[in-house]
Amino acid sequence: QVQLVEFGGGLVQAGGSLRLSCAASGDAFGSYVMGWFRQAPGKEREIVASVSWSATRTYYHDSVKGRFDISRDNAKNTLTLQMNSLKPEDTAVYYCAASKTLSTRIADVSYWGQGTQVTVSS
Repeated sequence: QVQLVEFGGGLVQAGGSLRLSCAASGDAFGSYVMGWFRQAPGKEREIVASVSWSATRTYYHDSVKGRFDISRDNAKNTLTLQMNSLKPEDTAVYYCAASKTLSTRIADVSYWGQGTQVTVSS
């Protein structure tokens, strides 16, 4: 079992930055691929970024490449998403997720956080 708690959401103007953090407890954090998903109103949940077990591989959705940076600290059981140059279309609830594989499919996620709201005003 893994418990995930997100921090850092909020309201920001377009072009601004936010830093999301996810604190994990329970099972071995380093044994999971970690990722961030988001869900905007009326839209399906989608992968934003993921990082492999030892952070040697990362994945980014095309819409956030060059603007977002995902990182993890296995010693502190934390996952971070640095979001820069934010756009109104980044507005969504952001979820921390843990998976046993590198798949970006929602169905392959083992554990979810409760989500944190990010709102980008124009």
